[in-house]
Amino acid sequence: MRGCQGPDNWRRRTDPMATQRGGGSNFDSERPNGKNMLMNPSSGSQDKPENLLPRHNKSKSEISDMVRSSTITVSDKAHILSVQKFGLRETIVKSHLLQKEEEYTYIQNFRFFVGTYNVNGQSPKECLRPWLSHGIQAPDVYCVGFQELDLSKEAFFFHDTPKEEEWFKAVSESLHPDAKYAKVKLIRLVGIMLLLYVKQEHAAYISEVAAETVGTGIMGRMGNKGGVAIRFQLHNTSICVVNSHLAAHTEEYERRNQDYKDICSRMQFCQADPSLPPLTITKHDVILWLGDLNYRIEELDVEKVKKLIEEKAFQTLYAYDQLKIQVAAKTVFEGFTEGQLTFQPTYKYDTGSDDWDTSEKCRAPAWCDRILWKGKNITQLSYQSHMALKTSDHKPVSSVFDVGVRVVNEELYRKTLEEIVRSLDKMENANIPSVSLSKREFCFQNVKYMQLQVESFTIHNGQVPCQFEFINKPDEESYCKQWLSANPSRGFLLPDSVIVIELELFVNKTTATKLNSGEDKIEDILVLHLDRGKDYFLSVSGNYLPSCFGSPIHTLCCMREPILDLPLETVSELTLMPIWTEDDVSQLQSPMEIPKELWMMVDYLYRNAIQQEDLFQQPGLRLEFEHIRDCLDKGTIDNLSASNHSVAEALLLFLESLPEPVICFSAYHNCLECSGSYTASKQVISTLPRCHKNVFNYLMAFLQELLKNSAKNHLDENILASIFGSLLLRNPTGHPKLEITEKKKAQEFIHQFLCNPL
Repeated sequence: MRGCQGPDNWRRRTDPMATQRGGGSNFDSERPNGKNMLMNPSSGSQDKPENLLPRHNKSKSEISDMVRSSTITVSDKAHILSVQKFGLRETIVKSHLLQKEEEYTYIQNFRFFVGTYNVNGQSPKECLRPWLSHGIQAPDVYCVGFQELDLSKEAFFFHDTPKEEEWFKAVSESLHPDAKYAKVKLIRLVGIMLLLYVKQEHAAYISEVAAETVGTGIMGRMGNKGGVAIRFQLHNTSICVVNSHLAAHTEEYERRNQDYKDICSRMQFCQADPSLPPLTITKHDVILWLGDLNYRIEELDVEKVKKLIEEKAFQTLYAYDQLKIQVAAKTVFEGFTEGQLTFQPTYKYDTGSDDWDTSEKCRAPAWCDRILWKGKNITQLSYQSHMALKTSDHKPVSSVFDVGVRVVNEELYRKTLEEIVRSLDKMENANIPSVSLSKREFCFQNVKYMQLQVESFTIHNGQVPCQFEFINKPDEESYCKQWLSANPSRGFLLPDSVIVIELELFVNKTTATKLNSGEDKIEDILVLHLDRGKDYFLSVSGNYLPSCFGSPIHTLCCMREPILDLPLETVSELTLMPIWTEDDVSQLQSPMEIPKELWMMVDYLYRNAIQQEDLFQQPGLRLEFEHIRDCLDKGTIDNLSASNHSVAEALLLFLESLPEPVICFSAYHNCLECSGSYTASKQVISTLPRCHKNVFNYLMAFLQELLKNSAKNHLDENILASIFGSLLLRNPTGHPKLEITEKKKAQEFIHQFLCNPL
């Protein structure tokens, strides 16, 4: 995820205010811009330490009112980190307080319940108490995750589902009866949902709640696979809870590894202090990771697996567990711990029973549903499955933990704060900040489409605390060009400290076309600014290798040679050439009917994947996409060796990267208007430029061939219309967030061409 989004964008829904059985209350807080802080705006005064970072003792009635009104109450450390006036002085105090945290805090155990359940698209049909509350003490915190909440196409493509409210209600009614709980947050990405509750008496000590989602499905963003996460502060301890659903199928362990890494790298939480970089999952004291991780048992046939289960030889079976093998190889979950598996595999059962899968596929049993953790002062008390629940083809899993949380001693906190402020008074205004940079010139060579390149350097601070930030150059909207980013782009340095800055270069559909045409180059100057200090200038240079990705259709039709075999001047000239009309065709030197790169991908799929199950719905591998891109750009299609899913995803990424979509922007609204009339729709297509019309008809013919094999590939017109509707028909305004009615009309338009003769 590049940049910060709010916790509720088009993929996510937060829940209505509700009161749970067991006395639950909702305080699902957003705290936009960090403005609803519990402090006086004048609290930045430097005269007295107690005025710098005041701490509030709230009455019980105040806390109850806050819980009822959904207003967040800030905890000790959270209060320190949420000063409304983000000045240099406050930042220095916060940093010193965090360094000295052990001097004014003590460890207190809190009981956490963590549960995961893949519900296979079912509605709740039985009480969840055997899973959530039987045989345990009332937990202080509940973290409850679901996968496959809704398997309908409506949920997948439009992100709405009634199942969210059904399962939220079922969980709320099954929480431990011996305590009252407040719901902190609900976050959902299609079928992946995570709920966080705390005992009502702890509500005052929960703060900095944020939630984010990362889709890792087809094209790296669809939400049928991926993760959701909630982060928060409990007293002075930061906690991140992640619920993920990784790629399916026994042989796809590399894809699961990639999904995990994508979730870790793209899950970012904006901080209240705008001078601080976003928080990633790993930047928390405690991480709890749950979900259908989908790792399977390998090398053993189904009958051998079942025999070992019958003998309860779980440790023998565990030796063949893919997650165990991948963790040992340090490819995933490095530094995480999982408890011993003393229960039988939780997948796959016949729904409504405890019988192993008797379907035609006869899936081998596997421990798909797992709970792992990372951090200090964590003790696992139980780790088990719950065979009593039979709604799904999975069994739910739970784990109970004692988590040591840092709680503030008020008297010691005050003493530490006063010492820091006194020390700061002596140091203040001593000198102008100054830093040294390990490197100021950066060269990115042979940059390729959607292939990340990273260069790093260090900032070494002198003897004066300082804040740094990359700032905009005059008349520019950002501190760098769109294809570049600095991580972190701002921050704070204590005396004699060092920070590593990574410059990340990534060319995508937004920036590729101008790099192909030569209108933009891999050249930029970054300005690193020190607060109260001087500016440092960093030079970025490099070269971009043109690609068919990001090239216009008519440009590619005029390129008979691979794009990397052409002089850069020719690529530039053809990319800048306007879309030609029928009259112009005769003047061009025999342009091709469709781009050769499109033909290569479609032909490969026609020959190899016409019966491939889940085509266009399951992602490929990133390394294979890079190989496919290179084959297309070099014209070495005979060397193409990749999975069908990777080629299918490359085709979708190709269509997405077109600067002018297959159905031109100018025809967009006409298409929506005539989506109910096939005759009128064909008329609109007939008005497209010849190359665009040819591509549209070629793709529709290919999709119709796929549908002839639907008994094998399980595709239908609705799935294909949904996937291709958003790629072939794009809103000219460029808004990715379309109204549902607009989305449906686009799908209806494509649907007609799949069901009728072309």
